[in-house]
Amino acid sequence: MISGKFAITLHILTLLSKHKDEFLSSEFIATSLNMNPVLVRKEVANLKKNNVVESREGKNGGTRLLASAEAITLDDIFKMTFDHVTLGYSKNEPNQNCPVGKNINQNLNNLYEDLNNNISKQLSEVSLSNFADTF
Repeated sequence: MISGKFAITLHILTLLSKHKDEFLSSEFIATSLNMNPVLVRKEVANLKKNNVVESREGKNGGTRLLASAEAITLDDIFKMTFDHVTLGYSKNEPNQNCPVGKNINQNLNNLYEDLNNNISKQLSEVSLSNFADTF
């Protein structure tokens, strides 16, 4: 299902790209996002796992962008936060004796696959640097 995770991750990476080579504290990032620093650190952990950022602890610690903003596409960011977009399925098991019920989930799978391919194509055309330049 769709959540705000992509927007949060993109916000963090945009901030980091605007403060190139600086270590930003989770408190600084959280202030921009207007959210708890603990939640920021959770998202940063995912970015570290994907080798996009590095962090250091201590008084002058924080997080900074490890990769070039020009080399990171919005599709890369999307794939760090989601495997794919799913708009959902019915909570009830469809009636297999109904021609629609028997095939609805497969048809939804096909629709979602097309949707994901289109999202990926469009997001791959925009780099983090391009996006950050709009601010």
